[in-house]
Amino acid sequence: MVKVTYIQPDGSQQVVEGIEGDSVMQTAVNAGVPGIIAECGGSMACATCHVYVDAAWADKTGTRSESEEDMLDCAMAEMTDRSRLSCQVRLTADLDGLTVHVPEDDF
Repeated sequence: MVKVTYIQPDGSQQVVEGIEGDSVMQTAVNAGVPGIIAECGGSMACATCHVYVDAAWADKTGTRSESEEDMLDCAMAEMTDRSRLSCQVRLTADLDGLTVHVPEDDF
């Protein structure tokens, strides 16, 4: 199992255990994490799973594809250099302890 911490805009935290190979989005949906809406179910067509990867983890989650960047341009919350679609980040043992922040505008 891979632990992921989701931090809400109010600072509250929810630590969830996910399965290697699942996405950060699917892990959040399975656990009922608020703010991760995932309208498209992970097909990178809606940007409702937008998260900000914690600075300590930014280099470990990979880079955004051009398609992901295009979709993030449509997100309600501002895109930053740490923005990711959580459907595009797959859990691995190296990401155990990953922390992501749910944007306030995703509610």
